[in-house]
Amino acid sequence: MTTDILVIGAGPAGMAAAVAAAASGREVTVLDDNPASGGQIWRGGSRKAPSPIARNWFRRFAQLPITTVLGAQVISGDASNRTIVAERLSSVEEIRFDSLILATGARELFLPFPGWTLPGVMGLGGIQALAKSGMPIAEKSVVLAGTGPLLLAVAAYFQKHGAKVTLIAEQADFGNIVRFGKSLWRHPSKIREAVALRSSLTGVPYRLGCWIEEARGRDRLESVRLRQRNRVWQLESDFAGIGYGLVPNSELAALLGCEITARCIAVNEFQQTSIDRVFAAGECTGIGGVDSALVQGRIAGYSAAGKSDQARALFRSRVHAARFAMHLNEAFRLRSELKGLPEVDTIVCRCEDIAYGRLKDFHSSRAAKLHTRCGMGPCGGRVCGSATEFLFGWSPDSVRPPILPARVASLIEQRITPEEAVTK
Repeated sequence: MTTDILVIGAGPAGMAAAVAAAASGREVTVLDDNPASGGQIWRGGSRKAPSPIARNWFRRFAQLPITTVLGAQVISGDASNRTIVAERLSSVEEIRFDSLILATGARELFLPFPGWTLPGVMGLGGIQALAKSGMPIAEKSVVLAGTGPLLLAVAAYFQKHGAKVTLIAEQADFGNIVRFGKSLWRHPSKIREAVALRSSLTGVPYRLGCWIEEARGRDRLESVRLRQRNRVWQLESDFAGIGYGLVPNSELAALLGCEITARCIAVNEFQQTSIDRVFAAGECTGIGGVDSALVQGRIAGYSAAGKSDQARALFRSRVHAARFAMHLNEAFRLRSELKGLPEVDTIVCRCEDIAYGRLKDFHSSRAAKLHTRCGMGPCGGRVCGSATEFLFGWSPDSVRPPILPARVASLIEQRITPEEAVTK
């Protein structure tokens, strides 16, 4: 398959980039590993679009001649040959492009604590996705903990669908939240969203400077132990949804040779990476929310299509969105106390069953891999890598193909050698 512009990721940033490029008269192909476009934030496609803004973008996306390749997982790529290799069902797709736009989004940040591997303890996005897929939640007690506005959004969804949200535990302090609220005067729509969410959660306790210290249960979650300053108490719960923010998905960009700064893809004013004709937009360039993703996507799409004037006209909107993202990240930055939650026997690397006590004396992820295989399981370090970076300050290791688990037949077909297929 060949295309003028290939967009990796069909979330808000990818959809906006594709719309801008296709409206500029370029042939556009969008590739995503989900069964429908929309990404994680607009999961489920146009029929389940959560807002008028989302519905508008799905409509624009559908009206243009954009080729979509869904259910395809990128396993390798070569920027010099302008080729991306993706695995789809039982076949391998090789797509050649003139320009590439990376809109690979982000994933949840999980931080280990005693009992976090118990059934019933999940990430915020994961527990919401399971609920939307049919997991029974009516009359179930749910504790939601972590940080950020997603806590309120998930709580509102669960309460609307009959769950008993017994507590929302926000680790950020009262002062940080107040300062964040004052910064929203430039963003009246965000104020309206926050007020609407909070008003829908009347009667649900919302505690600041509060976090889960331990999850308890025999075969599954039965209760959680919480801390708020010097107060410690236990709360019975059927489910716990926990999320400490997001981590940019920058592995593909790193494989292609793009410059990565603090796990984010480095871009210039036109959203171009350090590699010519390779652009990036959305959460993979830094966590900023849907508004930032949409405007960055449009700039990347216009830039890839050679429409620099249209791209430049959006610079001011990007600055406005970036200002909100800056205040958001400052308000909900993680507190140092979370580093002290794991105990000696607390599992950190779930794939390889590696406990905190075996890792705390190493000085790098490479040393830990050599001695314990931490980060070498099926997830490729996507869960424990960001956790150990927070806990120990370890820098991310190198990336080699395949960047996601792939069939051996696909590796043979693409002539990826065993040496290349082993993550350092």
